[in-house]
Amino acid sequence: MQVVEQAPLQGLNTFHVSARARYLVTLESPAELADFLADPRFAALPLFVLGGGSNLLLTGDFPGVLLQPHFLGRTVLSSDTGRVRVRACAGESWDGFVGWTVEQGFAGLENLSCIPGHVGAAPVQNIGAYGVELKDVVECVEALDLATGRAVKFTADECRFSYRDSIFKRQPGRYLISAVVFSLPHAFTPRLDYPGVPEALAAQQDSGPLTPARVRRAICAVRHSKLPDPAVLGNAGSFFKNPVVSQSQADSLKAENAAMPVYPAGSGLAKIPAAWLIEQCGFKGYRDGDAGVHEKHALVLVNYGRASGAELWALAEKIRAAVKARFGVELEPEPNKL
Repeated sequence: MQVVEQAPLQGLNTFHVSARARYLVTLESPAELADFLADPRFAALPLFVLGGGSNLLLTGDFPGVLLQPHFLGRTVLSSDTGRVRVRACAGESWDGFVGWTVEQGFAGLENLSCIPGHVGAAPVQNIGAYGVELKDVVECVEALDLATGRAVKFTADECRFSYRDSIFKRQPGRYLISAVVFSLPHAFTPRLDYPGVPEALAAQQDSGPLTPARVRRAICAVRHSKLPDPAVLGNAGSFFKNPVVSQSQADSLKAENAAMPVYPAGSGLAKIPAAWLIEQCGFKGYRDGDAGVHEKHALVLVNYGRASGAELWALAEKIRAAVKARFGVELEPEPNKL
């Protein structure tokens, strides 16, 4: 267990916001949790589990403990005629893990390529992209109960996954995810029904058979064309969830805004792209000092250099208020705010 007091966090969040934590505690193995729980320095302090910092907005110094698992390892558990079971530890890079599965010839994760962050954070947010969500491929999540120190396991159903949500997100600070087990199909059924993906495939020089590797390259090409690289320009990807409203509210808005995209979201519900709402309010490419909205994607808030977390949050609140005033729709942020 490694402990750093007054730890600088600028390099540990993809917004590159300058902040400090009273304690940053890194665990190299699940067995070290017992030492952490027994240490009197951390008793009664606020606690937050830190992954790769890709879904986090620090609006000031954190007065408690940031607990970061550095558990590494990727293993093929079993393979039968129908599916392959793969286990990845929480500290593994998510995209590195996806690339590894594709290199092994496994299908199922290629549409989730090029998403920043760690494996352990993926179930918290139930990450999703290009027609695939994590819940589609998870068999179980292994975790440590921070209240008791016990190892626990959640089936996919017990994770209570929903749109960008899970039991882990609804109970922050309760569980530290240690590993995730995935169940991936041997049969490759590509998901290509998303704007830009067929075009990216057609642009590839490789004209061979369609493979998970080719789809992964296409997904990465689409993402890189739309989304800024966090290593170059601070951001946390999509900042707002796509709002889900009643079908009657969507119909009313559609009657007033004929160009508004609307998608089914279950019985009596509809989903409206948050990016469209934000763009209609004039925020695409908007900038206030070093806090801004990306010029190519209205869902992405960016730090152009020295923006504070408080300034970025103020911009997010300004956007939410504008969308609420014009459309009567509440936008919900995706990143955790500390």
